[in-house]
Amino acid sequence: MKLIGLQCKAEILRVLRNPYFVFWSLLMPIVFYFIFTKVVNTDAADQGQWQAHYLMSMTAFSVMGSSIMTLGIRMVQEKSQGWSTFMRLTPLPDSIYFLGQMIGQSIIHVLSITVIFIAGAIINGVSLSAFEWIMSGLWILIGSIPFLALGTLIGAMKKVETAAGVSNVLYMVLAVAGGMWMPLEVMPKVMQSIGKWLPSYNFGNGAWEIVRGQLPSWKNIIILFGYLIIFMLLSKYVRRKQEAV
Repeated sequence: MKLIGLQCKAEILRVLRNPYFVFWSLLMPIVFYFIFTKVVNTDAADQGQWQAHYLMSMTAFSVMGSSIMTLGIRMVQEKSQGWSTFMRLTPLPDSIYFLGQMIGQSIIHVLSITVIFIAGAIINGVSLSAFEWIMSGLWILIGSIPFLALGTLIGAMKKVETAAGVSNVLYMVLAVAGGMWMPLEVMPKVMQSIGKWLPSYNFGNGAWEIVRGQLPSWKNIIILFGYLIIFMLLSKYVRRKQEAV
């Protein structure tokens, strides 16, 4: 536990010192939230519901991006700089190294969720019950685990440039196609059919349901769990192939 704690502390400090994280995971979602609730879509029938809905969208967008990009790119950087090889020479087990990274990233997610929730309350006066604030925050935190697994898969790439390009494209495609930037209902039928099977939609939909007074559906949970298993198996397979070469 002491090793995990020290590894987590190192990861948290490293992320907080990264301006890339501050821009993509904190500043950009808040700017988008302001634009889409104060400048665009100001004629929505139920402004309060829309503002709460989009707050959940941007919080999920932030945490998803942090999981995919911050974690994945950092792991590739560590590998390219020889840090991962050095860590294998120390008594620190690989499992502690990866677990520490994922737990450290999850703690950063708590910070992101808190900051963006506060921004929503300040910008639009979003008012939810204590249950809705806590449950939506917990859902976004726990629901981000499949994206952390996707981040470790991207982290298996060999070049930082490749990882950055792939993670950027994945992040944006998942966000748009998953209904985080605009409701899935306004998209073409084909996009709606595809979007409902994406991890990003099921991730966001759980939080949207909570602020509507519902609970995430079992379909959301099962689909996210399925993606978690797929990403973990792919990540493990790729790393074993690399070690065998």
